[in-house]
Amino acid sequence: MSFTAKDVAALREQTGAGMMDCKKALVETNGDMEKAAEYLRKQGINIAAKKAGRIASEGMVASSVSKDGKAGALVEINCESDFVAKSEPFVALCEEVAGVVLEQNPTNVEALLALKAGSETVEELINNATAKIGEKLSLRRFVRQEVKEGRNESYIHMLGKIGVLVEFETGKDLNKDKAFVEVAHDVAMHIAAMNPSAVSEKDIPAEVYEKEKEIQLELMKKDPKNEGKPEQILIKMIEGKMKKFAKEICLLEQEFFKDPSMSVGAYVQSYAKKVGAEIQVMRFTRFEKGEGLEKKTDNLAEEVAKMSK
Repeated sequence: MSFTAKDVAALREQTGAGMMDCKKALVETNGDMEKAAEYLRKQGINIAAKKAGRIASEGMVASSVSKDGKAGALVEINCESDFVAKSEPFVALCEEVAGVVLEQNPTNVEALLALKAGSETVEELINNATAKIGEKLSLRRFVRQEVKEGRNESYIHMLGKIGVLVEFETGKDLNKDKAFVEVAHDVAMHIAAMNPSAVSEKDIPAEVYEKEKEIQLELMKKDPKNEGKPEQILIKMIEGKMKKFAKEICLLEQEFFKDPSMSVGAYVQSYAKKVGAEIQVMRFTRFEKGEGLEKKTDNLAEEVAKMSK
């Protein structure tokens, strides 16, 4: 089967691969467009494998929320450069994968990679995007939250640098109330800005609470003002410091970023009182892209030295 320059252009448009790669694929498959596309996909997997050793600490967090507002998903996909993270194909990829999480509710990353996104699996989708974009792409993590009666509100900050999903449980359906949606969105924005660690004091992990208590006790022992005081007295004195600690890290206790005269909890309850409803913040997830990942650093002197060899 022969092919023309138009066929090469059409294959490039369909797959996003380079012109020479498309021409080679058509040569290898005797001009069969379908087989050529499959050939390129297979090449994409190989290309993706070659890029596996690279550092991918840039990227974005994307979200997807159901029409009724009850379910939501966050996904973080990483790439190598900020330029790619802001590109339309990469953003579209992240949003598509977030949609797959929302609709199909996978149990873990491996299960998500095996799910279908149209005619391809998510893994194939990412491998093909790796070949097209030219950088290592990595699906790092995701979360999906759903409530029977309430809302999961998402907020994406700075083009995907931070993503938040916060869940409210309500005694009745308030999702058509614009004021409730605004309250939910404000709380999501607050989480993005203030980075709380827990919803309330009871949600602080015991090991975190005890570690902070231990640190405070050591600090008090070193304070000359407390010299000679029994440890039991110091432990009682720590209670006030622990209340302050909880206020700093617990969402409902934090000063509301839009109005520091009230806590986030008071802000939510002020709305709940107006509409006569029970509203509870049940949980939240906050992803910050690249957090905890090794960052790529460029050493100009080393690069020049390598080029001179």
